[in-house]
Amino acid sequence: MRFEVFDALDSTNEEAKRRAQQGETGPLWIVARAQTAGRGRRGRAWTSAEGNLFTTGLFQLDASPARAAQLSFAAALSVGDVAASVIGHDAVKLKWPNDVLVEGRKLAGILLESGGHRDGGLWLAVGIGINLAHHPDDAERPATDLSVHGGVLKPEDAVERLSARFEYWRMVWAGQGFAPVREAWLSRAWGLGECCTARLEGETVEGVFADLADDGSLRLDLNDGRRRLVSAGDVFFPGR
Repeated sequence: MRFEVFDALDSTNEEAKRRAQQGETGPLWIVARAQTAGRGRRGRAWTSAEGNLFTTGLFQLDASPARAAQLSFAAALSVGDVAASVIGHDAVKLKWPNDVLVEGRKLAGILLESGGHRDGGLWLAVGIGINLAHHPDDAERPATDLSVHGGVLKPEDAVERLSARFEYWRMVWAGQGFAPVREAWLSRAWGLGECCTARLEGETVEGVFADLADDGSLRLDLNDGRRRLVSAGDVFFPGR
């Protein structure tokens, strides 16, 4: 596995995209000690305090964008594995679509981006930020970091563990399909079987988080007995 470490970047995902456009095929993990323009899903800013992990894995895949997007669940499992290695499995949960929580607070964020590679196939950037030593107090959702829970992990150690776990789950996905990744994710899911609110583009729906569909969509069982599959949106659990 190759690693490139920078003192500062605008964002590791942006650097991965630049590399992909130049012909880089990976696997390559790009790490920044600090980011000046870190971002999360839907263009949200990502606080980038030094001492946390900011990294993006760059890969070339022979897969459709929809299938490659399933690797967001592999990334969440990998981050969960890293966190569990220092604070134990019971405290770590995974929240759809791509958050990692500790005691209900956001520990990490994941942002996948992709595009056509000039040499064929797809380039995939798997951006991951893990709060190792610091967390924002003014985040949209309550945040935490590993140090709060007694976990001590340096960024260089975290990225080595993360890359190894992601490679494991990526190989499971490549060899066996999404099913085992889906089952492993569900075993750690936050709010499974509970009522939730899903904020979608242009509407809000409420129901019970019942399952993951075979493609990773969230299955909501609505109050009127209908079933709704949600492929993109934000999910909130009342009282959580």
